[in-house]
Amino acid sequence: MNTDIFQGKWKQIKGRAREAWGALTDDDLDKAEGDREQLVGLIQERYGKAREDAEREVDEFLAKFR
Repeated sequence: MNTDIFQGKWKQIKGRAREAWGALTDDDLDKAEGDREQLVGLIQERYGKAREDAEREVDEFLAKFR
């Protein structure tokens, strides 16, 4: 998903992201503000995942919104 589209749809995506990654707080998602890299970093931090794994999860998640 294009970065501009991701940021534009962030409010819609945010609720589903909270469902997908329950350890992320609303404050975490507000900090991400539609920034894919920040979302990846938050998933890494909260779940102790490798960067590649977190990126793959985010990409798979975002593919649902195309």
